[in-house]
Amino acid sequence: MSGTILTSKSANINLQEIASPQLYSDANQSVFGELVQETLALTRRLFIQLQRRPSTLAAGIIQPVMWLVLFGALFQNAPKGLFGNTTNYAEFLAAGIIVFTAFGGALNAGLPIMFDREFGFLNRLLVAPLASRFSIVFASAIFIISQTLLQAAVIVGAAAFLGAGIPDAAGLATIALIVFLLALGVTALSLGLAFALPGHIELIAVIFVTNLPLLFASTALAPLSFMPQWLQVIATINPLSYAIEPIRYLYQHESWGLNSIVMHAFWGDVTFGGAILVLLGFAVVALLSIQPRLRRTLA
Repeated sequence: MSGTILTSKSANINLQEIASPQLYSDANQSVFGELVQETLALTRRLFIQLQRRPSTLAAGIIQPVMWLVLFGALFQNAPKGLFGNTTNYAEFLAAGIIVFTAFGGALNAGLPIMFDREFGFLNRLLVAPLASRFSIVFASAIFIISQTLLQAAVIVGAAAFLGAGIPDAAGLATIALIVFLLALGVTALSLGLAFALPGHIELIAVIFVTNLPLLFASTALAPLSFMPQWLQVIATINPLSYAIEPIRYLYQHESWGLNSIVMHAFWGDVTFGGAILVLLGFAVVALLSIQPRLRRTLA
């Protein structure tokens, strides 16, 4: 009897849903609204933590500015033509510092999640009645990307103060897009590692192992023509180079377009639009690669 009643009720509910498709729309809007609310609340928590520990943001800004000042002074008297068409090494270096800062900040994205795991806060979130546990990941990504864009803006201002100039409004918007795509892909990989590795020691070890090698194996500090052949091959498959060269082109050329050649790779020329497509593909592959791990952890 009870089974019959339940079946009847289920049938009635299904008939009501079919008769009133607005119920589905209202339910989807409610879930989406709750997801946005949860994401904003968790993002606000991360910004409150940053407000209580502003030294982390200050260090993330001061260090790249010091790199820009010191390296710019170190190569100030470099022979003309060594760094392309510019004689101002700060103009050449600005793109590398912007990208390296974005990369380093995004690479640290998994640390807050890892510390939440170790202190038990993540377990509390996982048992909480959230509309979607993916709000945890969305909040971390929004926080890191916002912080990265702020750091990039400060470096652009510092580079302009050192004589590197500043791109026009379209150029600045393009720099923001490039930084966003790179930070999105690296943040996704870092968050995936945060859920896959056993502790923060292992995550910090990965950060240390990959941070500086990827910097020196890119075009951040020197052009491709300055490198040995084997390093040129590595640099042209390094995603950082595809973020650095378009930004550098914006600094060194007043007119630019998607068909502008920004890098001469060993297999052919790389256009401005092609470099952005590579960064977009990198971000998409990174996001797709962490999906199975996120589903297992957040299910």
